[in-house]
Amino acid sequence: MILYLLCFLLACLLSVYLTPLMRQAALSFGIVDKPDGRLKNQAEPVPYLGGLAVYIAFLVTLAFTFTFDREVLGLLLGGTLLLLLGLVDDFGVLSPKVKLMGQFLAAFVMVKAGIKVQIVFLPDLVNIILSAFWIVAVTNAFNIIDIMDGLAAGVASVCCLVLSYVAIVNGRPVIAMMTLSLAGAMIGFLRYNFSPAKIYLGDTGSLFIGCMIASICLIGSYTAHNRIGILIPVVVLGVPLFDMLFVSYIRWRRGMSILLGSPDHFALRLRKWRLTTRQTVLCSYGLSALLGVAGILMLYASDLQALMILAGITLLGLGLGYFLKKIDMTM
Repeated sequence: MILYLLCFLLACLLSVYLTPLMRQAALSFGIVDKPDGRLKNQAEPVPYLGGLAVYIAFLVTLAFTFTFDREVLGLLLGGTLLLLLGLVDDFGVLSPKVKLMGQFLAAFVMVKAGIKVQIVFLPDLVNIILSAFWIVAVTNAFNIIDIMDGLAAGVASVCCLVLSYVAIVNGRPVIAMMTLSLAGAMIGFLRYNFSPAKIYLGDTGSLFIGCMIASICLIGSYTAHNRIGILIPVVVLGVPLFDMLFVSYIRWRRGMSILLGSPDHFALRLRKWRLTTRQTVLCSYGLSALLGVAGILMLYASDLQALMILAGITLLGLGLGYFLKKIDMTM
């Protein structure tokens, strides 16, 4: 248990130290997010490269704690590919289609390293395809949710803490240390990213974080007590996955490409409704924590109980989607 705590604290301290350095580097090279009056309404340009601080803090912490096996190396290689993809995209030179192709390439690297879902009654090819689409979906979900100060990093931190608990109780120390290291790196980063943000994750960070969490979910254990437990990662990552599905649905209904940006995110709608930025972000943290508790309850429940929890969450999600859809974003 002490090693787990040390992983978390080391990653947090490294991130606290590295983030201001990355901020200064981004300002020096002009790597900043400029206001556009549409989706980006900050008072002045905010530097990117926060994702690099999270990545380095995470990587150094892992290097000091355990030996890298094939799965960990594959995970880090795929994550690094997406980090580089995001870094290039932060310069604004990648189209959405090229970005998506890069994500599938990183997913292929991870699957080749053995990071894939293991559903025993499905053919191996189907498991591989499901794994690739899961990695790409979760990666995009965290990329999409990164539209408000502190939102993506904070929600990801909550998800990682929940996944670390699941890993500890299942006797998976490698997964526990990885999730705690990632959570620590993001919490350290939040000191500078919470509203008003002094630095952003950028695509560099959001793609990397999403990819790491998606892959860690694939190598976890969830079905010791019931078969529905395989869906626990979907519940734990409910906030970013809900936003991705909600935004995609709204854009589809409008005849827009789901790859193009629009102010339809649940967080922007809540802020338009009556909440401040901080209130919206804190509510998102709370909702993510509640979903995490629901996921932990599913871990110990019977098949019927887990199914009831899942059904209740689905109904609440549909109700929330209906409420958010009614908020007028044109005014």
